Amino acid sequence: MLDVHSHRQEIQKMTDVDLIDLKMSARNVQVHYGDTHAIKDVDIDIEAKCVTAFIGPSGCGKSTFLRCLNRMNDTIDICRVTGDILLDDENIYDKRVDPVQLRAKVGMVFQKPNPFPKSIYDNIAYGPRIHGLARNKAELDDIVEKSLRRGAIWNEVKDRLHAPGTGLSGGQQQRLCIARAIATQPEVLLMDEPCSALDPIATAQVEELIDELRQEYSVVIVTHSMQQAARVSQKTAFFHLGNLVEFGETSKIFTNPEDPRTESYITGRIG
Repeated sequence: MLDVHSHRQEIQKMTDVDLIDLKMSARNVQVHYGDTHAIKDVDIDIEAKCVTAFIGPSGCGKSTFLRCLNRMNDTIDICRVTGDILLDDENIYDKRVDPVQLRAKVGMVFQKPNPFPKSIYDNIAYGPRIHGLARNKAELDDIVEKSLRRGAIWNEVKDRLHAPGTGLSGGQQQRLCIARAIATQPEVLLMDEPCSALDPIATAQVEELIDELRQEYSVVIVTHSMQQAARVSQKTAFFHLGNLVEFGETSKIFTNPEDPRTESYITGRIG
């Protein structure tokens, strides 16, 4: 089992600055799909109130690793995850951890907007209802409004809360899905290529929203757009062939990477 306290002390010695506020830590994470070793020996720290981007070529393991952070891989029969992943010092793969409760704390937004076939209101209210976060209709109304405001879509939908969420534009649907993920009061928000199905204007709106969400949440985003990673993140991890090749400050990864594979990817020689 990972001793997170000694790990934090190590970080403090290395940096000689105030203790980094870690939200999640992964150590020696391996993922197997049947006989295929998809993720190898990944160690990474996710800081609080920070956007961390995962970049790398298609099939490099970045989305697979992202899905380890809220146990979405549990839904795949042939998938086996080993190693330690801690959320606030608690191992999320401990048998006592309920994956449903975990996913309320570690929310997820997918590549393709996927609103429920329900009203805009009910899309947001669904999570708080099943997790018992509201005692009455007034509290639920308040959660719905706050979540839609944080999702930067309240002004566009406040007069049609009972219209279907599927009737919104693609960019609006994605912001609705972000608001839905926020409604269960998560601590970490995972985003798997959240803008890949969106046009440039909708992409800019979601990127602006990600920057705002960083004030309250740890955000981890998988993106195949290096420009997007450079715009929205403070930390960047480069994955290649199932390995975490390099992880550090975004500005350093893009201007002065240490590993030649990172440099080759960023300059377009591999990918």
